[in-house]
Amino acid sequence: MRALAINVAANTNQPGFRGPIHEDGGFEYVPIPEAEPTRERVPTYGDLELDIDTPDDTPVHLDPTFAEYACCDAYTYGDPHGVKARPISDLRAGDRLYFYATLTSHGDHPDAWVTPDWGAYLVGEFTLARDPLTEKPADGEFPWNAHLAREEFDAAVLVEGSSESRLYDTAVPLSGERGIDANRVVTEYSDDSGKGPWWRRPLRFDDEGASALREWVDRDAYPPVR
Repeated sequence: MRALAINVAANTNQPGFRGPIHEDGGFEYVPIPEAEPTRERVPTYGDLELDIDTPDDTPVHLDPTFAEYACCDAYTYGDPHGVKARPISDLRAGDRLYFYATLTSHGDHPDAWVTPDWGAYLVGEFTLARDPLTEKPADGEFPWNAHLAREEFDAAVLVEGSSESRLYDTAVPLSGERGIDANRVVTEYSDDSGKGPWWRRPLRFDDEGASALREWVDRDAYPPVR
């Protein structure tokens, strides 16, 4: 089984802030704003009923979707950019696609494993229900996805997660003592060096790395970072 982790969700570029993470690892998944015209009404920040201040009337690009999240009923993801679309296209049914986000720390505790200021964290995962799609599906062939709602379909790849997929209740750390520091999940398990802006790059895991990542995700606790 192969695995891939990609960066998603709100950040300091779009919409200008990150979602929060609390000292117990609970977090808010905050999508980015919708930047393109849509052929139908899409959810707004207000529809998501987030526990943070957001511009309520701003439409969001709700991607990925998680069945347990507001305004969602399936696990889907689409991407128009080759840097993510190419490695996603290499996955197959049964492989895992992980999603990570940069989150800003709220609260403080001396023994917490939550990175001070901000850090990168896994926030959810898909087990692929089928091979990725690399062309627009026929009407009714694929669940609702933000790229299908756009006036012009622009996704280079679409994926659907099985019922084994999930949005986490507790985030899973990828950063070390500082947000810019990659922990061993990145430097030892993935093919990434952890140098430079690693938190923006796709992280690829071979069979051995995917197994180690699975063990990390399933841990009951993480070591403190301070």
